[in-house]
Amino acid sequence: MSKDLIISVNDSEISIALLEDKQLVELNKEKRNVKFSVGDIYLGKVKKIMPGLNAAFINVGFEKDAFLHYLDLGAQFRTLHRCYIQATQGKLKMTPLSKFKPEPDIDKEGKISDVLTTGQTVIVQITKEPISTKGPRLASEVSIAGRNLVLMPFADKVSVSSKIENPDERNRLKLLIQSIKPKNYGVIVRTVAEGKKVAALDAELKELLNRWETAFGSIRKDIKQPRLLLGEMNRTTTILRDILSTDFSNIIVDDEMIAGEVRSYIREIAPEKEKIVKVYKEQYPIFDQFGVSRQIKGLFGRTISFKGGSYLIIEHTEALHVVDVNSGNRSKSGSDQESNALSVNLEAAREIARQLRLRDMGGIIVIDFIDLQSNENRQSLFDKMKELMSDDRAKHNILPLSKFGLMQITRQRVRPEMTIITDEKCPVCRGEGKTASTILLTDEMERTLTTIIEKVKTRKFLLRTHPYVAAYLKEGLFSMIGKINKKFGVSIKVQAIESYHFLQYGFFDRDGNEIDLT
Repeated sequence: MSKDLIISVNDSEISIALLEDKQLVELNKEKRNVKFSVGDIYLGKVKKIMPGLNAAFINVGFEKDAFLHYLDLGAQFRTLHRCYIQATQGKLKMTPLSKFKPEPDIDKEGKISDVLTTGQTVIVQITKEPISTKGPRLASEVSIAGRNLVLMPFADKVSVSSKIENPDERNRLKLLIQSIKPKNYGVIVRTVAEGKKVAALDAELKELLNRWETAFGSIRKDIKQPRLLLGEMNRTTTILRDILSTDFSNIIVDDEMIAGEVRSYIREIAPEKEKIVKVYKEQYPIFDQFGVSRQIKGLFGRTISFKGGSYLIIEHTEALHVVDVNSGNRSKSGSDQESNALSVNLEAAREIARQLRLRDMGGIIVIDFIDLQSNENRQSLFDKMKELMSDDRAKHNILPLSKFGLMQITRQRVRPEMTIITDEKCPVCRGEGKTASTILLTDEMERTLTTIIEKVKTRKFLLRTHPYVAAYLKEGLFSMIGKINKKFGVSIKVQAIESYHFLQYGFFDRDGNEIDLT
């Protein structure tokens, strides 16, 4: 299976598309001005204690206070807090964390008011970004993630990913990490560490330790709260850290600076893969060039078609997501009803697993499959769903089909669900139901061109427009665009853009920069 990462960069956001065998399976959009990210560690202020919820609201600088439950404080909360106090007093440099004497663990059945007080400064980590009207979700059991390892201050234990099934390899990794990790630190060995040599793991562990100790070294008594203590990497490198594997084929970026950052990161974690990073320099939009725009339009609607004329209907509510499986034209096939239903359900399961990753749907998902009478077929569908979701990085739990043919899935939600509106308002009437004459489009283009010629000196332009309009402008030996070029004494190259709506167009210079008329 080929894996390609396509990264589109503009002024407001970075869009990251993961393609498997040219099929879009994940889409991430990172706003370039958003300061919150899962994994960021903050110094926050306790704003309000809520004994009834056994939780507290923490000010970490967001417009809504973040939520911290007692169970998310972590057993070593008192040790972490005393470490912070000593850091503000400048004593931490004299006592390294590896020699720090731990405090007793907090009571698992305790109360939040026994541990926190209003106005207290706490070290917290974002575990869920703000979703809907809710603020971020926090934990005080902090962790610093790397490519192969996750460092957990004061946990003092070593865990190995359950996805590493070989008992000898699990034992090797556990003994290896125990021999190199300092006291008072815990480590989780990630799946990609399988087969890695001690030198690579030791170097990464030292880098994670340095990040944590450097962050603590910046703490002073007069420091203002709330404040970012240790930031997670940007979304692009975070995704690379989590998904980069030996079978990655290409990482294609349309921005030199971001490509440099990606190349630098890969050079650190997998030098042999550095050559797969390529800079896209064509004028044609990168998502259109690799078919991403077309797939986005077809995959984010309410109705999703798949093999053989069958389709899904996906509905979203505040409480859960509902997926309805419909056989469509397949119901007219000559095969018996049971085998037809199983075939449709198996294909639907494949598309549903893809949709969950693509839209990053979280919480409760209820799937209404076509009824199956055979217990063997119901088990087969359940097993297939588990197999298809085995590559999903989000934590999830799948329940067998109920007697009503419903399958329930819970999937970890740490970020808002990816929602893209695929329906377009009519570009001519703007939803009012009345249209202007399309014959005036070329007149409008000529007026725009006149304004541009008065403003800029160049006579070479790129006109991007809908494929139908582009075909009309270039049609014939004496084409419309040829007449415009002759009339205005310019050289205009027409480029068809699939993602443009019917009457959308724009003038660009030959470097692909849109000409601003403001």
